[in-house]
Amino acid sequence: MIIIANKNIPELALKRLKEYGRVLTFETTGLTYPSISCHPDVFLCLSDDQLIIAPNTPDVFSKLLNENKIRLLKGQSDVGYSYPETAKYNAVITKTHLIHNLEVTDNTIKESCIDKGKIHVNQGYTRCNLLPINNDNFITSDEGIYHTLVTNKLNVLYVDPQEILLPGFKNGFIGGACGVYQNRIFIIGSLINLSNGEQMASFVKEAGYQVIELCEGPLFDCGSLIFID
Repeated sequence: MIIIANKNIPELALKRLKEYGRVLTFETTGLTYPSISCHPDVFLCLSDDQLIIAPNTPDVFSKLLNENKIRLLKGQSDVGYSYPETAKYNAVITKTHLIHNLEVTDNTIKESCIDKGKIHVNQGYTRCNLLPINNDNFITSDEGIYHTLVTNKLNVLYVDPQEILLPGFKNGFIGGACGVYQNRIFIIGSLINLSNGEQMASFVKEAGYQVIELCEGPLFDCGSLIFID
């Protein structure tokens, strides 16, 4: 298994991730602003069994993905320094739905999801703010996303993001601090440091999933963890 992670995640989290698969650390320079320059979910979007990548993803990383036999699909939009160029690939894709601000979604993502249902949300940084546990259960740190998914009859938990860290910002977001593989939710940090932590742990358990805390301390928004078989 391949795991794509921000190169700046805590050392202990990186060590523990390596117990589950090969970790490819992600970084860029000079393509977007520093706070999100190493966030995988700004440049990459997993759609079923293929990874959609921004055209200006560093060649050295694209080569690494190819060497690991990851199915790649090149997007049409470069990542830039300002919104919406920073949000083109920050979509959530499940087996049944594409969830994003559909006004900013890269066209390659839309084309790859032609047979899926579409849910439009106002928040362009959807993946940052939304953790898809499976097709029906979600955790979000954005109230607008919460209300939209509830309207679509999906099971959603809202968590307050104020205690999630993201250097350069007041706070980070729940989706960016987590990743999902099989029946496990991997978290950068410990839920004991989140006011909604017990509620989130119960929600995950009720969905039939297990929480894996990769390190101690507050949750750290690293731009998501991407798991690929």
